[in-house]
Amino acid sequence: MKYRHRFTVAIAVLALTAAGCSLDNATSGNTVRVIIGYQSKTINTVTAGTLLKAKGFLEQRLAKITAGGGPKYQVEWQDYDTGAPITAQMVAEKIDIGSMGDYPLLINGSRTQADSHARTELVSVTGYQPRGSLNMIVESQDSPIRSVADLAGKKVSSSVGSASDGLLRQALSRSGINPKSGVEVLNQQPQIGASALQSGQVQALSQFVAWPGLLVFQNKAKLLYDGAELNVPTFHGVVARRDYATQHPEVLDAFLQAQLDATDFLHRQPLQAAKLVADGSGLPEEVVYLYNGPGGISFDAPLKPQLIQALKGDLPYLKSIGDFADLNIDGFANDAPLRKAYTERGLNYDTAVANFTDPAPITGTDPITGKPVTDPASASELWLDGQDATQPYADPTSLLRAVKQAQAQGKKVRAAYVPDAELGTRWFADKALWVRDGSTYLPFTTQAAVQRYRTQHPGGVPLSYEQAVGEVGA
Repeated sequence: MKYRHRFTVAIAVLALTAAGCSLDNATSGNTVRVIIGYQSKTINTVTAGTLLKAKGFLEQRLAKITAGGGPKYQVEWQDYDTGAPITAQMVAEKIDIGSMGDYPLLINGSRTQADSHARTELVSVTGYQPRGSLNMIVESQDSPIRSVADLAGKKVSSSVGSASDGLLRQALSRSGINPKSGVEVLNQQPQIGASALQSGQVQALSQFVAWPGLLVFQNKAKLLYDGAELNVPTFHGVVARRDYATQHPEVLDAFLQAQLDATDFLHRQPLQAAKLVADGSGLPEEVVYLYNGPGGISFDAPLKPQLIQALKGDLPYLKSIGDFADLNIDGFANDAPLRKAYTERGLNYDTAVANFTDPAPITGTDPITGKPVTDPASASELWLDGQDATQPYADPTSLLRAVKQAQAQGKKVRAAYVPDAELGTRWFADKALWVRDGSTYLPFTTQAAVQRYRTQHPGGVPLSYEQAVGEVGA
């Protein structure tokens, strides 16, 4: 790849800048400081970031320690666009606990292992997606590009060192394009890349959640490549500096307990959680709920073997972007503190680790068919304007009927969510590409997915969302 800005240089500059600042002691008098690095707009880290901060669960748990005779605690939240600056601050011992995606986690571990004070450990997961749909590639709405193979010789924006960069490299390789020379990659922050796509400076943008969904929701882009096509688990997790955790184990325990509090809250009240995250991130509630709602990201803290194995499989990425030290994943991942947190809550950690199904699927009763909503591969959800609750439907066809009924009654649809018929990715119904096969209506996230289906089912008829709503039976 032809990179305009080398990631290794960028992170080195960040680290030196941070190191040049004065470093306050973690403990000042009888007050213990804990500095949290998070990404407000990376909404699959919300249980360790935006939602956790909004609910005050960490501060509440630390206050209990203080009330029991412990020291006072001062929590500082630092918001970043990507994981790279969080890593730079951890290298400089300026952040104690941080959350980021799987590829940034690799870089974090590699960069910090040589320094006993900066060394970090992976202590929990925030959210994961079994097939990899947390990362996507989008293009402008009027783009003639139909597949990743069409990106050969084009300019693509991504954030080097991020999960979106890992997706781009893998997608290009699988399409027969040399990731190092087949395209020109501009190393840009997500918001800069979004502007570059709008202005035509790049032909595609590879990014992590929530950027693809946001741009599509705003009618500024359409989906070119769904990361779920890779069929490799992607996740975000929490890293803690071992030196800090050793000095203040009660802080890490309080943080993990607070993360579990936030996870439980999100599962119990997903719509309220989405509203809080929207307030804290500036993202539309509909976009947040696309990912944070039932059937979207799997929010579950345990270090599951499938995720650890996927992280090991991503190790070659480190060598592909620069001179990074080898990282022993088994030594980097440490679930002992989380096991302790589970035990304190009376929960069985091993049971949680063994469960790789979505802990919060869409459930309920379909009011159109009267059937229970049980199959996550087809479960859909409708959010009407002015409603404080959503309505589940057994499948996309039933949801289309509900939308048609709502429109006939003069009700406004705020958002409708359906799973891609091939990959299962949760997506906006009105942004999906639809195919009618007999009396069944099937949504897809990309044109490539539609083509694959029609190759196997030549009787399938492509149509727009409006057409599907208009002709679906009552």
